[in-house]
Amino acid sequence: MKHHRYLQNVMQLPVLATLTAYFFVASIAHAATSEWISSEGGEIRIVAAKPQPDGTIPAILDIRLKPGWKTYWLEPGASGIPPQVSIDPSSGITFSGLSFPAPKTFDDGVVRYTGYDQSVAFPLSLKSETSGDLTLEGSVFLGICKDICIPVQGSFSIPLPAAQVENPLERARIDKAVSALPEVPSDAFKVTATTFDPSAKRLRLSVTAPGATAKAPAELFLSGPSGFGFGKPDNIVTENGVTSAEIPVRIPEKGGVLTDGSVLLVVRAGERSMQTTLAFD
Repeated sequence: MKHHRYLQNVMQLPVLATLTAYFFVASIAHAATSEWISSEGGEIRIVAAKPQPDGTIPAILDIRLKPGWKTYWLEPGASGIPPQVSIDPSSGITFSGLSFPAPKTFDDGVVRYTGYDQSVAFPLSLKSETSGDLTLEGSVFLGICKDICIPVQGSFSIPLPAAQVENPLERARIDKAVSALPEVPSDAFKVTATTFDPSAKRLRLSVTAPGATAKAPAELFLSGPSGFGFGKPDNIVTENGVTSAEIPVRIPEKGGVLTDGSVLLVVRAGERSMQTTLAFD
């Protein structure tokens, strides 16, 4: 009996060693995250990973929504608040914008807007201009809405030491957010025609989208230059996987035209999405 108990204890040693190593690594794998900024409808934070050899810093704006609450896309609609992140330039880190997964359209008959009704994460484009220890500092501002829209804002400061050991769970969260972004155009998923009629204030699009049908046409989301707005797509026709539609365009009072590359289009077709800028015929 004693011999059996001795063998059992010896067999448990590798397991104990593995657990000890896990908890040791977990204790030094500091999560490069800001504190949660809480509101009635949810909470937000910044999550960052160790700078890569080329200076890029994988990071996300992490948004956790409570049931029934929503937040906005890049082009939120007439009354929405698009998410905004500012980075302190004195930190030696440059910021070139947020990236977004394909949104949804919400329309209660009074207000129409685009956004998300589930927890979501937006990747940040960050790059270090220096080496060594860094501190990511900045602020965030966005809207979280239900019956009313509540602005959520706060500042953050995240140490990024050169010797940082990545937290694998947080890095997985960042990688998941990147993988959820729309794909680039391909032969099977692309814009085939674009025209803009400023006198009629109409933009006409044709999109080849996999799986699009007359009953389930591709969904279109657009964002343009400051002052321009895009209404609900109409005259939607889908034939042989090609969805054509017209989009009303709100033009600023001072006027203006839409030029190549000035409009961002996201197309959702089933579980897939694609993003591109528009070139006008």
